[in-house]
Amino acid sequence: MTMSRVLDINVAKPPQTRAPTIGVPAGDPKGGDVFAHPLIPVLTGVVVAILAALAISWARSVGLIAGIWGVGGVAVAVWLRTSRGPSQDAVFALVLTISILIGELIAGNKPALSMLFTLANMLEIVAAVLLARRFAPALNVSSLKGAAGFLIFGAILAPIPAGLFASVGLLQFGAGDIVDAFKTWWFGHAIGLATIGTLGLSLTRSTFVRLRQPGALLEAGLLLATVLTVQCVGITQRSDVGIVMIPLLLCVAVRTGVAGTAFSLLVVALLSVIAAMFGFGPYSAEGLSHQVMMAQVQVLVAYMPILLVAALLEERDGLAERARLGQVRAELASEAKSRLLANVAHEIKSPVAGVIGIGQLWSSGQLGAVTPQQTEMADMLVKTARQVEALAHDLLDVARAEAGTVKVELRPTDVPGLLDDVRRSAVLRPEAQSVKLEVVCEGDGLIALADSQRLMQVINNLVTNALKYGGAGGRVVLRARWSGDRIRIEVTDFGPGLSEQKQKQLFEPFNRLGLERSTIEGHGVGLAIAKRLVELQGGAIGVISSPGQGATFWVDLPRA
Repeated sequence: MTMSRVLDINVAKPPQTRAPTIGVPAGDPKGGDVFAHPLIPVLTGVVVAILAALAISWARSVGLIAGIWGVGGVAVAVWLRTSRGPSQDAVFALVLTISILIGELIAGNKPALSMLFTLANMLEIVAAVLLARRFAPALNVSSLKGAAGFLIFGAILAPIPAGLFASVGLLQFGAGDIVDAFKTWWFGHAIGLATIGTLGLSLTRSTFVRLRQPGALLEAGLLLATVLTVQCVGITQRSDVGIVMIPLLLCVAVRTGVAGTAFSLLVVALLSVIAAMFGFGPYSAEGLSHQVMMAQVQVLVAYMPILLVAALLEERDGLAERARLGQVRAELASEAKSRLLANVAHEIKSPVAGVIGIGQLWSSGQLGAVTPQQTEMADMLVKTARQVEALAHDLLDVARAEAGTVKVELRPTDVPGLLDDVRRSAVLRPEAQSVKLEVVCEGDGLIALADSQRLMQVINNLVTNALKYGGAGGRVVLRARWSGDRIRIEVTDFGPGLSEQKQKQLFEPFNRLGLERSTIEGHGVGLAIAKRLVELQGGAIGVISSPGQGATFWVDLPRA
């Protein structure tokens, strides 16, 4: 095919190698936009004119239609990265139109043919920009959705109307096979938009920051060198290296992200198509036109989807990093809360102890004669102060549990004896006056590996809750039995029971399940502390309950 029928397809040299970036969309202030400069439209126009002229001149020298057109990819990437409004869009469109026309004329095309190609190229560029803004509005090709939107609509579909327009227009200039001309235009322009466009959108300041890391730079260089070596071997040996290239490009996607993958694909596409135009490659037995088309199809069908894999991996890495940072922030907030609880508890204990002492002296008459009413008020003062003191102790326990400073000393613990001690202590509580407390032990050798002091604290908390919230049933049962190779301790009440929703909230600190305004005293931390203490002893804790059927709190511990 003579140059009078050549489509303007760029085969300029690839840009300098750039290190990959991770998960920063175009224009992100955190990543930095390397294209944010007022002279960029003018410089882009100059580059576009030079590339167009060189590409057309080179294609004429070999007497074929070139297989890759990179002008569209450069123009679309820079346009999307720099334009921020209709007026800037108009300026950019005007600059590109003039630049492409100048490049066509410098290459020696006739004015009418130059105008045809200029209009076709601008139709493609404008379509790609509009479709990218519509289907990838964030312009973040480091996400699967953004990359897929840009590749499918901005790179694959955008060249179709322009290719049809140019192919039909070439009839006026005596073109031969219009179908082949359309295919070459479509495939070549799609490759340029997909590789250069994606590369341009993925480059941010963080890309170049990563280049400063010697390890990342060395790794990217070795991977690119391997890609070049494999591709050159395939070209010189006239063999298809796709079976090796695909896993190699997948490694590039895993290690270097979207930018590194796009650059590697650009290099592979240039080498494949240029070699095909000079008669090298696995399809050299066919005609040159068919060989170029097969090289284009291989790049588009076999290699280009790897960009989606790179985008998916980069998006996953970004989500994982955000999750890690969120976890760090949550841990720091939890540590700050624990320190605050500990400080508040310490600050409360001293003055409360003084209030209790004064109240007891007042109530006993050691501060002077008191009336019965004053004695009652002093007793109420002491009772309230002891509640505050108990809260301070609970706050300290919560803070220590969350900070991991609670120490346990595991040793063989006689569970039946411990339950009997808990029962003896519980019957003295005011809530137990009308409640029958029972201890049931099923089986022999119920010796658990536990911290007896901490385990008694846990069971005391469970029994206290059973008396306060389930004492209306008139009976509380403490049971010890075997559960497989572990020992299970159960505290069962026959009160109103718990709904499934409330069971999920039971072990949350300071959650009283809506009983904050009830007459039942409590702070909502006992079960949270019990859960942490049980876990420190290598056990588990839970509840079995249903509304109206009472509740059974259980603790599983390893046997001694």
